Amino acid sequence: MELYMSLAIGVLFTVGVYLVLSKSLLRIILGTSLLTHGVHLLLLTMSRLKTGAAPLLGQKAESYVDPLPQALILTSIVISFGVTSFFFVLAYKAYQKLGTDDMEQLRGEENE
Repeated sequence: MELYMSLAIGVLFTVGVYLVLSKSLLRIILGTSLLTHGVHLLLLTMSRLKTGAAPLLGQKAESYVDPLPQALILTSIVISFGVTSFFFVLAYKAYQKLGTDDMEQLRGEENE
């Protein structure tokens, strides 16, 4: 199972880096979103996919699952959602003001 997860993480990182290196602002935003999804899968895979009971005091379970990786991933999902929505609003405002989403044109002249 870890092999398939590693392949999925590699594909997400590859596509994400390819999109981040493009010239379109929307592709860059989608690339950062794919990179964060790859990081979420990487954290989940590194914590080893285990089965077991929730770590509650009243249960007499033989094996417990560590809740820390799930909590970190949930926090990261919320933060990446906020950052992605901020990037979309920033790109929309830049498109409204300048009329383009091409990074070469957004950079402007070197002599300014």
